Amino acid sequence: MIYAAGIDVGSTQTKAIIINEKLEIVGRSLIDTGANVIRAADRSFAEALLTAGLRREDMTYVVGTGYGRYKVTFGDAQITEISCHARGASYLFPGTRTVIDMGGQDAKGIKVGEGGDVKDFVMNDKCAAGTGRFLANAAEALGLPLAEIGNLSLLAKNPVRLTTVCTVFVESDIMSYLAQGKKIEDILGGVHSAIAARTISLVRRVGIEPEVTFTGGVSRNIGMVRALEDKLGMKLNVSPESHFVGALGASLFALERAIKEAGLRDQVGTEVGT
Repeated sequence: MIYAAGIDVGSTQTKAIIINEKLEIVGRSLIDTGANVIRAADRSFAEALLTAGLRREDMTYVVGTGYGRYKVTFGDAQITEISCHARGASYLFPGTRTVIDMGGQDAKGIKVGEGGDVKDFVMNDKCAAGTGRFLANAAEALGLPLAEIGNLSLLAKNPVRLTTVCTVFVESDIMSYLAQGKKIEDILGGVHSAIAARTISLVRRVGIEPEVTFTGGVSRNIGMVRALEDKLGMKLNVSPESHFVGALGASLFALERAIKEAGLRDQVGTEVGT
């Protein structure tokens, strides 16, 4: 049996996926990246191996991706997260033509062709507006767990209009609305709406074509899913695996290369035998 792994080292969290030659996910892990990126990659891989009941020597090929992909020191290759998200999204939803990826520190729009190849992309990596960091700051300002704000935002009856989507000033904006007696759900409704509007504006630079697949850690936030759908006027593809799409795409690239290498070895063996 051939086993391949993808390790997605993100700014906030590190994900690992192990698949076999039948394209079955047999192992996975999700951990906080922390300050030591090399250790995060290693620990994530070790945990994924544990869930799969495999050893490192059982792995045929490993691909690193994400902002810390070059810190996957045990990897056989490194592939950009743009390519991996496109490939992973297309695997989960073959009709994908646009990917919206929202992570901890950046947001991306990817135009995808048949088979998961990248046609074009745009990235917001100079500012945390429209990212998980912005949402985390908003949750902190309101004294709420990050996991709760998405559901709360859906209760908004009169969403506020944020004067800025700058992460530096979001706290003062929120405090101002609280002082005015605005409800927490209406503030959160405004936060999610503002991020969605900024994200859609970014992605429109590459063109938005259905089907649209939402990936990255923020895809687990139901409030953000609904806000994006409202702005787009269409349903988004969201999978339980959406948080792992980068690692999944990396594992698919790894499997492709592992099978190719295995084929070459077999071919060499046949030639030597003759």
